[in-house]
Amino acid sequence: MCADVSGQPTPRAPEGVVRVSIGALSAGDSPRLCGADDEYCRVLAESGAELPPIVVHQATMRVVDGAHRLRAAELRGDTDIAVRFFSGSPQDAYVLAVRANTTHGLPLTRMERTVAADRIIASHPQWSDRSIAAVTGLSARTVAALRRRSSDAIARSDNRIGRDGRVRPVNSAESRRMASELMASDPNASLRQIARLVGLSPTTVLDVRRRLDRGDDPVPAGRRKAPGRPLPHRTERRPRGGAGHDDLDVLLRSLARDPALRFTEAGRLLLRWLHRQAVDTEEQIRLLDDVPAHCVEPVAELIRRCAERWLDFADQLEQRMSRTA
Repeated sequence: MCADVSGQPTPRAPEGVVRVSIGALSAGDSPRLCGADDEYCRVLAESGAELPPIVVHQATMRVVDGAHRLRAAELRGDTDIAVRFFSGSPQDAYVLAVRANTTHGLPLTRMERTVAADRIIASHPQWSDRSIAAVTGLSARTVAALRRRSSDAIARSDNRIGRDGRVRPVNSAESRRMASELMASDPNASLRQIARLVGLSPTTVLDVRRRLDRGDDPVPAGRRKAPGRPLPHRTERRPRGGAGHDDLDVLLRSLARDPALRFTEAGRLLLRWLHRQAVDTEEQIRLLDDVPAHCVEPVAELIRRCAERWLDFADQLEQRMSRTA
C-alpha cells in the first residue's frame, strides 16, 4: 500500500515479475464498461513491441490491469505472459485497476470513471473525496456530489431492495406526493431527475404527472393512508428537447452497474451500443458547424433513420414487458 497526497492509503502492485500461462488467467472486474477494444488489441499485437507486465489478483488469478495486453499476447499466439501479482482484497484490486487505467493505456471515458467512483465510494466510504478523485481522474467536487447521492440512497430506511436489485419504497404514497410537489416547483424537471430524488421509478413518476394533468390525486385511492394534501398548482411546462445529458449519464451509470448486463456478452454489447448513442450535448453543438454543407441532408436522414430504429426497439422492449407482466 502507498499513500496519495491526501494521506489515504491506495493499493500498489508488488515489483516482482513472473511468467504465467495465459490459460491460467481469467477476466477481471474491469472498469471498462464495454470490455477490451478489439482494434487497440490488434494494434498492440502487430506492433511487435515487448508488452509490459500485466497485474493479476493472486488469490483469484483474475486480471486487474492489462486486459488489452493479454488479448494482444493471445493474438500473437503466446502461451505465457509477464505478470505482477497483487495480493490485496478484491475491492482494493478494483481500485488498482481504476488507478492504472486512468494513468496509462487506453483512457477510461468519463462515464467509466464516474461509475468507478460510485463503486469506490461504496467499498471505501472512509476515503476522502480527494483520494477517490486522484484514483478516478475526476474532480473532488464531482466525487463529493456522487457521495451525497450515495449517502442519500443508503439513508432511506423506508426503501427495500427487490429481487431484481432495484431500490423501491415500501409505501410510495409519500414519494408520489413529493414528486408532485417537485413537478409544481420545477415544471421543466425531467421524469428521471424527479425519480432519482424521490426514490421512485420513472414509470411511476410518469403516472404521477398524468394524474396531475387530469386533475387527479397523485396517489391512487387504494394507496392513500390519510386524506390527500391539496394538489399543487401546475404551471405550463416549456417544451423540452428530450432527456438532458445529465439524465442520460445517470441512466447509463445505473445500467452499467447491473450485473445482468455487465457480466454477460449480450449485456456488454447492449451497453456498448447505448454508450455510443448517448452523445454529449456539447459534442453535438461542436459538430453542427463541422458537417460539410453537401453532407447535411444525408447525415440528417441517416440520424433520423437510426432514431426510428431505436424507437422501434424501445417499443418492442416495452411490448415484451407488458406481455410478461
